[in-house]
Order: sequence, then C-alpha cells, then structure tokens
Amino acid sequence: MTATLPQTEHAAAPSPAALSPEEELHWLALRMVPGLGAIRSKNLLERFHTPQAIFRASPSELEASGLSGGLARSVASGCSFDDAAAQQDQLRAAGARLIPINSPLYPELLRGIYDPPPVLFVRGSADLLSTICIGVVGTRHPTPYGVAASERVSGDLARAGVTIVSGMARGIDTAAHKACLAADGKTIAVLGCGVDIVYPSENKRLAAEIAAKGLILSEFPMGAVAYPQNFPIRNRIVSGLSFGILVIEGAQYSGSAITARLAMEQGRDVFAVPGNITSKMSWGPNLLIKQGAKLVQDWNDVVLEMPAPLQQRLIQEGRERLMNQGLLLSGQGGSGMPESFGPAPASDANVTGNRSDPQAVASRRVLRELKVDAATNLDTLVETIDDMSPSEIIASLFELEILGLVRQQPGRNFIKVW
Repeated sequence: MTATLPQTEHAAAPSPAALSPEEELHWLALRMVPGLGAIRSKNLLERFHTPQAIFRASPSELEASGLSGGLARSVASGCSFDDAAAQQDQLRAAGARLIPINSPLYPELLRGIYDPPPVLFVRGSADLLSTICIGVVGTRHPTPYGVAASERVSGDLARAGVTIVSGMARGIDTAAHKACLAADGKTIAVLGCGVDIVYPSENKRLAAEIAAKGLILSEFPMGAVAYPQNFPIRNRIVSGLSFGILVIEGAQYSGSAITARLAMEQGRDVFAVPGNITSKMSWGPNLLIKQGAKLVQDWNDVVLEMPAPLQQRLIQEGRERLMNQGLLLSGQGGSGMPESFGPAPASDANVTGNRSDPQAVASRRVLRELKVDAATNLDTLVETIDDMSPSEIIASLFELEILGLVRQQPGRNFIKVW
C-alpha cells in the first residue's frame, strides 16, 4: 500500500545552488523522456553538457550520440515538456526540490558510479548529501536479534556523526532510521517511489519525521508508485551515496544481498553483522563474511575501516560538536569523541531502586529470564518464574518497559533491549 506524504508548510528555502525555473524545467524534461534512462542521459550530457543543448540538437545529432532513431525523434520533439511542467507543480506542492548531476549539492560518490541518476528529487535537508554516509540494509522480516542489532549499531554510528542511509522499508531499514532519529543523528531515506509517496504506508509518521530532520531522496519522479522493479534500481543509490554497506540479516538471494553486490561493484566496503547459523535470515550476512565482508560487532568495527581522511573528518566534526555543547574545552586534547556511545546493554545494574526493594528485586528476576535474540512469551515467564505471581511478573514487565530495558512484541511476547 502507498500513502501520500503530507505537504510541508513551507517549501525548501532557495540556496545559491538553486536552479532557475527554466533550468529546472529542462532537467525535468530530460528525466521524463520515455526510455532514455540514466546511462543514455549521462552519455548525452557528456557530449552536449546541458539539457538545453540536448533539446536544441537535431535528431541526426542525437542519433550520432548513440540514440536510436525513435528515441532521438522523441527527445527532439520536446514531447516530455508537458510532463515536466506537471512535475514542477508537484515539486512545489510537496515542498521538494530537484538536484541535477552538475549541481554542487550532488554527492561526489554517487556521481562517480557507472549509472548515476541525472537528477535527484529531494525533500528535507540536502546538506546531508555531503556528509559521511553508511548504508544499512537488511530483511523486511527480521528476528528480534536483527532489530536489536540494527537499532544498536545504527544509533551508535549516528551518535558518532555518521549519516545512516537506508530505504525506509519494513524491518531492518525502519529500525535503522528510527534509532538514528532517536539518537538525534542524521539519516537519509532512499525511496523506490516519488518523494511525495510513502511506502510502506505504515511509515507515514516516520517519513514526516525524516523529511523534517533528515532527507528523503529518490530518482523516481513525483507521484511515481512503488513498483517491485524499482527497488533493485533504488539500491544502487543507497550504496552509491555511502562509503560502505552494512548488512543486518537477509536471505542468501535477498535485496540486501543485491545491494552488497552493487556496493562491491562500486568499490565500497561491505560490512555484515553475523547471525545465528540456524536462521535463514543469517544466511546472507554470514555468507558475505565468508566471502570477505568485515564482521561487525559494534560501531567501532565500521569506523576503524574508514579511509584515514574520513576518520580524521569524523573526529574533527565530533570535537566541534562537543565544543558547541560545552562538553570539550577549546584546545583540549583527545579526539573529541566519547569513549562509548549508546545505552549499555540491559542488565540488573540498569534497574533502578534499592537492591532490597521487593519491586526492584522482582524486576531483576524477570529481566534475567529475557533474551536479546529471542522473544519470551508471558505464559513461559509465568511457568519459569514459579516464585512470583502473574500480577507481579506483569508489574515488573511494565516497569522494565518504562525504563527502556524491555520491549513488548505482538502476542504478549517480550525481548530484552540490547
């Protein structure tokens, strides 16, 4: 299902790199030519340099550039300008903007791939395109372990100043975006539909939050719906924007495996969180590790594999953030990066209250029975903890949920927060 993204109150403010309406119209017309595609658009731009020059060219000049006769006539006829004008109206209505491949805002890493999109449709903070990004991908049907791993690693990387790029799909993508936002970090959602469309529809609130605090991006025009074939095309942008891809759960031939392959073709680092060998959702990342992907247990495993210039930039940006927050004095030594990011793993020590307090004792007892990587049903807890009544167990679970140490899942199942 899809849903229309709610309109923002104000369109994005113009920047020095903003296009004139005429330039924007020509870029949109180039994007809307049926059958042209990213590679043919790139070839035309390398020869003619601007969309205006492409549309001024004759059919024979366009054929000499490698287009078929029918496609050359289609471009020269200007038949796509009506669609382009409608796209301009939709851009304004959604508070979105267009970033062409020759813009200073267009990310250098993405520009360097084999088939970069000629234009990007964006909604939110386009400045994030110049930040240090890592793609986080995984299954739409994760285990509790996969969700916990996505939340923990994504949140910690966000606190370290890395921008999390994902696809806003169900499962691992959603967990990564939410953890990043909860950490006041930076995140980019790359869609397989128009930036004015929400897919899946249950992520409507998440999409609005990303548009307000991060960036929503797509190469698909306004109003484009989420066809299945769009997602493998979208995946090359997730990897193209990032210095590396982190895979958290996925079957051997899943979409995340496709993204990892694209990342390798683009010369990006591939990281993977290892999983339970008896789970099909672990086949993808475990196989990638066997093939040479970097095994990830925490955020440091990713940061330490960054190229040295990116590490230095991350350290400097972290120092500046801490100085702005008054947590680091000017001229103080050290990297400016906290030694540890993110919440500590749930443990007895995290439960508030005096150790002799009956409720605190009960809560610790319940917490010890819960697992990070598998859900435990309430009935199982009642059978296992036979020295506590069901009402005491439920009260303890409620307290642990309030403390953020336990999360309830459908069917009266509970997992320990990692």
